[in-house]
Amino acid sequence: MVQRGRRLPAPPLTGLGGGLFCGAVMLAAGFLDQLLFDSSLTVYGALFLPVCLLTALWVRPGDLVVAPVAVPIAFAAGLLTMTDGGEGLGGRLVGLVTALATQAGWLYSGTLIAGVIATVRRVRVIRRRAAQRRRTTT
Repeated sequence: MVQRGRRLPAPPLTGLGGGLFCGAVMLAAGFLDQLLFDSSLTVYGALFLPVCLLTALWVRPGDLVVAPVAVPIAFAAGLLTMTDGGEGLGGRLVGLVTALATQAGWLYSGTLIAGVIATVRRVRVIRRRAAQRRRTTT
């Protein structure tokens, strides 16, 4: 008899919870990166990728569309803690835009990870529902 692997627990996060989780973790990562690594954008980007993975895995099947939308917003929110652009709001915005432009590779990679995982999960949900409908109609 072939034993099935252990399944992950049911995804616990709603769409809002997934966005809040991702945003809170990236804000914390930004603060820790600033404190421990003197605002290393490479470290911040590397921390962003597993957060994207977990966000896409832990969101409920009905809210999967939230994951690829929430992760870039969370990336930008965390960057706000680390950017230096000068004094005032204008300087902070210039620093944020510069950091987003120079770190676009991390941003696109994390968004792609979340999008692919969410799409694969959504396709699996659709196939499972179609199979259940076929079983009940025959």
